[in-house]
Amino acid sequence: SPLALQFSNLLGTIYRNGNLVFTPDGNSVISPVGNRITVYDLKNNKSRTLSLESRYNYTNLALSPDGSLLIAVNEQGDAQLISMVSCTVIHRHKFQTGIQCLSFSPNGEYFAVAVQNIVLIFRAPGEITGEYNPFVLRRQFLGGYDDVTWLDWSSDSRLLAIGCRDSSTKICAINYMRNFRTFNLSGHTDAIVSCFFEANSLHLNTISRNGQLCLWECSLAPSDLEDEVKAVIAPPLSKKGKTEESDNESEDDVEDVVEKQEPKEHTAAATEDLNEVKDEEVKKSHPFFYKKLARHYLADEARKEQRDVALTAANYNQKTKVLVVAFSTGAFFLYELPDVNMIHSLSISDYPISAALFNCTGDWVALASREIGQLLVWEWQSEQYIMKQQGHSSEMTCIAYSSDGQFIATGGEDSKVKLWNTQSSFCFVTFSEHTSGVTGIQFSRNKKFLVSSSLDGTVRAFDVNRYRNFRTFTSPNPAQFSCVSVDYSGELVVAGGQDVFDIFLWSVKTGKLLEIISGHEGPVASVAFSPVATSSTLVSGSWDKTVKIWNCLESNSEHETIDALADVTNVTFSPSGEEVAVATLSGTITIFDIKSATQVASIEGRNDLSGGRLATDMITAEKNAQANYFSTIEYSADGECLLAAGKSANICIYHVREAILLKKFQITQNHSLDGLNEFISRKNMSEFGNMALVEEREELEGGKVAIRLPGVRSGDMSSRRFHQEVRVFSVRFSPTGQAFAAAGTEGLCIYALDKGVVFDPFDLSMEVTPKAVHESLKILDYTKALVMSLKLNEPNLIALVLERVPFRDVELVCADLSPEFAQRLLQQLARQLQGTPHIEFYLQWSCCLLTKHGNQDGVFQHTGLLALHEVLSRNYEMLNKICDYNKYTLKVLLDRADKLQLENGEQSKPTDEDSDEEMLLIRTQEDEAKQSQFSDEEESDSESD
Repeated sequence: SPLALQFSNLLGTIYRNGNLVFTPDGNSVISPVGNRITVYDLKNNKSRTLSLESRYNYTNLALSPDGSLLIAVNEQGDAQLISMVSCTVIHRHKFQTGIQCLSFSPNGEYFAVAVQNIVLIFRAPGEITGEYNPFVLRRQFLGGYDDVTWLDWSSDSRLLAIGCRDSSTKICAINYMRNFRTFNLSGHTDAIVSCFFEANSLHLNTISRNGQLCLWECSLAPSDLEDEVKAVIAPPLSKKGKTEESDNESEDDVEDVVEKQEPKEHTAAATEDLNEVKDEEVKKSHPFFYKKLARHYLADEARKEQRDVALTAANYNQKTKVLVVAFSTGAFFLYELPDVNMIHSLSISDYPISAALFNCTGDWVALASREIGQLLVWEWQSEQYIMKQQGHSSEMTCIAYSSDGQFIATGGEDSKVKLWNTQSSFCFVTFSEHTSGVTGIQFSRNKKFLVSSSLDGTVRAFDVNRYRNFRTFTSPNPAQFSCVSVDYSGELVVAGGQDVFDIFLWSVKTGKLLEIISGHEGPVASVAFSPVATSSTLVSGSWDKTVKIWNCLESNSEHETIDALADVTNVTFSPSGEEVAVATLSGTITIFDIKSATQVASIEGRNDLSGGRLATDMITAEKNAQANYFSTIEYSADGECLLAAGKSANICIYHVREAILLKKFQITQNHSLDGLNEFISRKNMSEFGNMALVEEREELEGGKVAIRLPGVRSGDMSSRRFHQEVRVFSVRFSPTGQAFAAAGTEGLCIYALDKGVVFDPFDLSMEVTPKAVHESLKILDYTKALVMSLKLNEPNLIALVLERVPFRDVELVCADLSPEFAQRLLQQLARQLQGTPHIEFYLQWSCCLLTKHGNQDGVFQHTGLLALHEVLSRNYEMLNKICDYNKYTLKVLLDRADKLQLENGEQSKPTDEDSDEEMLLIRTQEDEAKQSQFSDEEESDSESD
C-alpha cells in the first residue's frame, strides 16, 4: 500500500556544507547533505541517509571515538545528539549562535565546542564518563580576540589546541597542572586554518590561510605534566557552573543551567583560566614553553598556477605523519612531516576544496567541494579513487526508473544526465553531451538505452551498457524540446517542442525523422506513449488548453482533441493503457478514458499543495495557494493511485476511482530553503515593512530594494542573499511498486515500503494462527503450513516454513499451491532472497514456482516478477565478485605451493598459464557446446593420426 511508504534514502546530493567524519574503522565517511546526514560505506559500496532531519542545514559533525554517538549542529546552533546504533536523536541542545568547530577528545570523555571566540568543554555521556546527562558543561575558555577556527586534542586528552582567526593558537589544559601554563603561539600572518598535535607528544604544527606551516617543539613530554588537585580549583568551577554538583538533577535542569551560563560566556570571570600565568618573571623561568623549529611556505607550489590562492582545508594523520593541504584552486598536496617533503599532488576540480580528512590508517583522504557538491575519497599510495561522487550542480529537472527498478536516470539544468543504482545509491555514469538544460528523460522497455530531450535542440539516446551517446535526433529547423517519450517496442522516439509547437517522431534504428506532427497551437508541455505492446497511441498535452490523442503509425496527423479547460502541465498513462491523467494549470487532475475520450474522474488538488510564502513575496501564502498547480503526476504500479506534486514541499497520493487524497508527504523540513513558511516571521518585520525586501547595495548597483526578477522559478540568483526555493520537479513510481522517487530542490528522495511494520493479513480466519502453523509443521503437512503462513503474511513465519520444507519436496509443495497464493509466495521469495545465505535453496523454490504456474495467464503480476528479477541480478553480481576474489586467491595459493615444491626439490605438475576456464562459477550451454565441439575435433584428429 502507498500509505506504508516512508523516507528511505536521499540520492543526488553528495555533500552540501560542513565538515566530514570518518567512522573509527575508517571504512565509512559521514557527510552532511543539507539538513540530513548520509553515511557512505566505502567497503561495501553503499550509501544510506539517516531518516532524521534538522530544521536548518548541518554545518558541524563530530563522532565519538567508539563510533556510537554523533553530534550534529546546524547553522542556527541547534545541536542534536544522535545514537548511531538506533539512528535516532536522543537529545537536543540550543547554542545561542551557530558554532565554528566541534571535536571529541581521543578518550571519548569530553567534547569541545567553539562558539564565536569561546570554547566550551562538555562531558560526553556514556559508559566512559558514567555521565548520562547530555551536554554537562565542564570548562570554558576564551580562545582569542576573533572567532575560533580549529580545535585539536592531544593524544592523552589533557590539552586542547585552539586555532583562531586572529592568527594566534592557544594551548589550554582541561584540569589544573602544576608544571603547565596556558601558552599562546603567534608568528602567523593570516587566520589559522588548522593545528595538530603529534602522536603521544606535545609538539604542534600550525597552518594558516596564506599557506604558512609552523613546526613547534614543546619543552615537556606528556608524561612530565603533573595533575594537581587543589582546593583552589573549587571556586572558579562553581563560578563557571554548578553542573559538577548537579549530576543527580533532571535533564531539563542541567539544560537550564547550561543555558543560564552561556550569557556569561563573554565576561572575563566566566572564562578565567586556572593554568594562566600572569607574572612576567614566572613566565621566563617556567619549564613549559614552545620553540619554533621551522616555517614552511606551502602555498608557493599552488601559486605557480594562480597568484591569489588561499589554503582552505588541512588535515594531519598522526600515525603516518602525513599532512594534506587543500587550496581554493581545487588542488591538494600531501607532505611528509617533519621534513615537509612533498609526496603527492593532484587537482580535483577548479573549485575550492571545503573539507579534507584522513581516515584512521592514513591510506585514504576524503575531499569535498561545497560549490559543486562533490565528495571523493582518494587512496594516495595506489593513486586511485575509492569513491568519486558529484550531484547535479543545479536543479534536477526530470527522473525516470528503468523497467526493473534497479536504475534511476536523472536530468538536470546543468545539462548532465546521470545514472544511479537504487541499491548502492551511487551514481555510476554521467553523460555530459547535452549543452543546455535537460527537460525530459525515459528508459526503453528493454533497459538497453535511455533517451533525453534538451533545450539545446537535440534528443539523445544513450547506451546503458556501453555508456555512450549512440544516436542524436534533431529537427530540420532548430527547436527547443520540452518533453520526450519512447514507445513500448523501443523503436520510436517522440519529442514536443517548446518554441515550435510541433511534435517530432524519429526512428531509433535509423536515427531519421519520420514525421513532424502538427496540430497544437501552443508549446507542447508533455507527451506519453501507451504502455501496451499492441498500441502505438500517443497522447500530448499543450499550453493551448488541449490534450490530443494520436495514432502514430496508422494515420498522418489525424487526431482526437480533448478540451482541458486550462493549460496542460503534464500527461501520463495508466499502467493498463486504458486511461490517461492530465494535470492542468487550474490545479485539477482529470482522468480520461483513452478509447471514448470521455472524462472518468476529476481531482481538485489545489488546496492540498498548500504552498508557503517566499521571503520576498508581496502577497500572502493564502493568495499564493490559489495559483498553485501540479507540474508532475504519475500512476502507481497497480494503477489504483496517483502521485502528484508541484511548486510546494508536499507530494500528494490520490485514489483514482474515489478521487480522494490518501496521504500527503512533506519532502523536507529544511527552513534554510525559501517557501516553507506560511507567514513572514515578525523578527523580519520593521517599521519599513519586510526586511527581506531591503538589500544593502551601493547607489551605482541599483538602489537598495531587492525586487525579484520576473519569471524566476528556482530562487533569484542575481540576489546577494540567494535562497533556493522548495519545490518538487518530478515524481516517479518504481515499476516494482515498492518505492517512489521525487526530485526536489534538495535532491532525489526515495520513499520505500517500511518492511515488517504493517500487519497485512490475507483471507484470515479464526483457525489461522502461528500456533496452527507450527503444529502443521510438526506433522509434516508443509502445504497447509505454507498456506496459513501466507495468509498471516508474516515474513519471519513464512521464512521458517519455507526453510523447514525438505529440498526434494519443494516441487511437490509448489504444485499444490493455488494461483492466488503463488503470486504471494513469489513476492516473499523476492524478499527472502535479499538477505538469505541459502541462495540455491530459494532458487529452487523460485524455479519450481515459475515452472508450475508460469504457463497460466494472470497468475504472476508484473511487479512481483520484476522484484524477483532485480534481487536475482543483484545476487549474481555479488557472487560474481566473491568468486572472482576467491579465484585469484586460489591462484596465488597454488602458485605458492608450486614454488615450495620446487624449493623442496619436488617436480611440480605442469599447469596451463591461463586456467580461468577451470574456475568458472557458472557454465553456460554455449561454453559446454564449445567444449564438446573441441573434444570432438581432438578425437577426430587423433583418429586421423
